[in-house]
Amino acid sequence: MIRTMVQLTEEQLQALKELARTRKTSVARLVRESVTQYMVVTNKDAEREEKRRRALAFIKYIKEHPEEFRDIEGKTDVSINHDEYFCSGN
Repeated sequence: MIRTMVQLTEEQLQALKELARTRKTSVARLVRESVTQYMVVTNKDAEREEKRRRALAFIKYIKEHPEEFRDIEGKTDVSINHDEYFCSGN
């Protein structure tokens, strides 16, 4: 392990000390666990943002190329007007 210095507020340190005492562990261990958890959440947020970006890019592509996305009758707006088509029998 590598030793590093971190500055905390008095309130943060007191809360960590109390939690460490309750869990019968060290403040250092709590800090390491917190950093690990933060990294996991941050990675998930980045993955989620990448998926969102790709989905939006695909939606843009669909709007720009409607001829590629049509049903067997040639309709390109089935996802928008499905009730009209299914209820009217068109």
